[in-house]
Amino acid sequence: MATLKEIEALTLKYSNARGKLACDVRALQGMIDEAKRSFMPAIKRHVAAAKDAEALLHTAIEGSPALFVKPRTVTIMGIKVGFQKGKGKISFDDADKVVALIEKHLPELAEALIVETKKPIKDALLNLSVDELKKIGCRVTGTGDQVLIKDTTSDVDKLVAALLEEDEEVEA
Repeated sequence: MATLKEIEALTLKYSNARGKLACDVRALQGMIDEAKRSFMPAIKRHVAAAKDAEALLHTAIEGSPALFVKPRTVTIMGIKVGFQKGKGKISFDDADKVVALIEKHLPELAEALIVETKKPIKDALLNLSVDELKKIGCRVTGTGDQVLIKDTTSDVDKLVAALLEEDEEVEA
């Protein structure tokens, strides 16, 4: 069993260690903040330049579908370009009507396609055929070819998005 004096000495040792840790963490955070302030203007310029270059590339690809018949995509300089099938978007005017038609035409799938609030589950509806979707009053749009531009070599977009988001929070 320790004495109160021993507990006090151990508490002092712990407090000093935590103080040094906190000091180093504050110093590191200061360096990170300074690096962000230093690099953020250039990063914002590069983001704008990348968006402009992407828009030009998108227009060029969109105007040249014959180049992407077989294969539909090519990778150039680590960037995958070409066309891909769109995932599609399901829309409907009357959710209650779609629910009633699901229950009528697809009763075995009703539990998977309808939430208890009696609204169609759009993600689940994506698994149905176009004919089934038409039966239940849905329209399918956006399934045609869409331009694909994807960097296959890095996750820099996530980092840039996170940095820009942090910068916007600081400015607000």
